[in-house]
Amino acid sequence: MTYAETLTYLYHNLPMFQRVGAAAYKKDLTNTLQLCEVLGNPQRKFKSIHIAGTNGKGSTSHMLAAILQTAGYKTGLYTSPHLKEFTERIRVNGNEVSQEFVVDFVTRIKPSIESIKPSFFEITVAMAFDYFAKAQIDIAVVETGMGGRLDSTNVIHPILSIITNISWDHMDLLGDTLPKIAFEKAGIIKEAVPVVVSERQDEVAHVFTDRANETKSKITFASDVYKITRTSRGHYDLAMHNQPSISLETDLTGGYQAKNIPGVVCGVNELLLGGFSISEKHIQQGLKNTSTLTGLKGRWQTIDTNPLTICDTGHNEAGIKEILQQIKLMEFDQLHWVLGMVKDKDVSKVLTLLPKEAKYYFCEASIPRAMPSSELMEKALRFGLVGKDCKDVNNALREARKESNSNDLIFVGGSTFVVAEIENL
Repeated sequence: MTYAETLTYLYHNLPMFQRVGAAAYKKDLTNTLQLCEVLGNPQRKFKSIHIAGTNGKGSTSHMLAAILQTAGYKTGLYTSPHLKEFTERIRVNGNEVSQEFVVDFVTRIKPSIESIKPSFFEITVAMAFDYFAKAQIDIAVVETGMGGRLDSTNVIHPILSIITNISWDHMDLLGDTLPKIAFEKAGIIKEAVPVVVSERQDEVAHVFTDRANETKSKITFASDVYKITRTSRGHYDLAMHNQPSISLETDLTGGYQAKNIPGVVCGVNELLLGGFSISEKHIQQGLKNTSTLTGLKGRWQTIDTNPLTICDTGHNEAGIKEILQQIKLMEFDQLHWVLGMVKDKDVSKVLTLLPKEAKYYFCEASIPRAMPSSELMEKALRFGLVGKDCKDVNNALREARKESNSNDLIFVGGSTFVVAEIENL
């Protein structure tokens, strides 16, 4: 098969969550374990860090990988979903897996795919682990897809676990209360493996401490250890207890990174205790160049300056709240919002948060899960949100640009898949 044929095979012959939603979710590790067995259990051939959470796990994974790369470690990075190209999911030192490897891998294990019938995600996890083992990496940073306890990535035995934040998302699959969702995320905590929780949230903290006690794992709540102050866009002061603060700068400029950075630094502290050699300078340089080193896109990313146009992949209630906080810090005449969402989530929680004074351009991503733009416009109207039905993402962005002046702000978001379809991102 060619690379294009291989992707068609993966996308259309196998259940893929980002396309079809819950039907692709396997509440079981059996398929992944069987695939790994066929491959000689590559997940056992490298050290790993496992990262879960509702929001912030992608940024945290990339920041940690950037710091490890800066410190001289050959670093694997597995994240999902991809924005533009499938190969973004699997990287070593920021370089995407080659198309040739993807083709070779699928060709090699096609008989096993036919017999095991794994999901798209289960195959990509096994592919990543096989690639990392063959590349002889020093360490992999592995982001969960969803949840943690039953996520395909949970076949690894990491040297460190990090849990970022718990909020409402995928309630149909993970549970209808925050403690139930936290229980699924806490499933990545392994026997005697230290865990860092980025943010202490009173409603769910006991879930993590209970799991850590069960597994005899050291647990650290990063927000208890560090105080972080945002000094300007992308700049922070980080202080431990009464010690002098250190200045940090990150090219991930969204203000919500204040919640992620303490978890990253606490994670580095655990790695230091485990024998890794990482200096304060490595942390500073890694954070400053995260996007450059790892290729991360779509996190409060400026895509145009006249008028200022920003996109962000935040898509659930907590993510949108952080975006709105960020927007409040900015000066502009009129807010234009290019908005698209998926139909298998309760969109009312997000719509009730959105500013009524903004002009909306409703759109839909080219995936089966996308909510039709006409339906989204109709739902939004019930919350006093007024705009036009533009259907296509880029058509919506063109309309917003047409109706904006140079002092306006255009924001594109509401769904990862809307951001993914922006041309020239």
